[in-house]
Amino acid sequence: MSQTTRKYKPHLPSMQALCELNYSRLMKLLPDCDTETLVYQFTIADRFTYQIRIDESARYTSTLTIEQNNAGAPDYMKPSMSVRLYHDARMAEVITSQNTGAFAPSYEYPNNKMRQRNEKLMINIFLAEWLQFCMKNKPTVSAPV
Repeated sequence: MSQTTRKYKPHLPSMQALCELNYSRLMKLLPDCDTETLVYQFTIADRFTYQIRIDESARYTSTLTIEQNNAGAPDYMKPSMSVRLYHDARMAEVITSQNTGAFAPSYEYPNNKMRQRNEKLMINIFLAEWLQFCMKNKPTVSAPV
């Protein structure tokens, strides 16, 4: 097969590597993520406002809610997700996104909810890209609310 006839296949990270990366990035953004009921406000480029709320905190896990809070934007344009941090394994995994409920590791396609085969991986890639964007743009942290 010649070089020009090959189909492009993007390299996707393993789920474990992605969850480890997301955990390390979240730890850089949230110095005190083990304290329940803390809320962090992030502003990026004076246009994007995000909130990270610590909903639950236990010895080995924490659960966060990440939401975009821009006034005037329709709800479907405001990313929202719940993320579980596993402190003993140093991993962070998206457990729900846009109020869709828990994700299965993979889906048959087509399916009733029209989820992609690798929907769980894709939403964790979205979290990784968002965290990278935050770190690159040096968000202003309005301090825990």
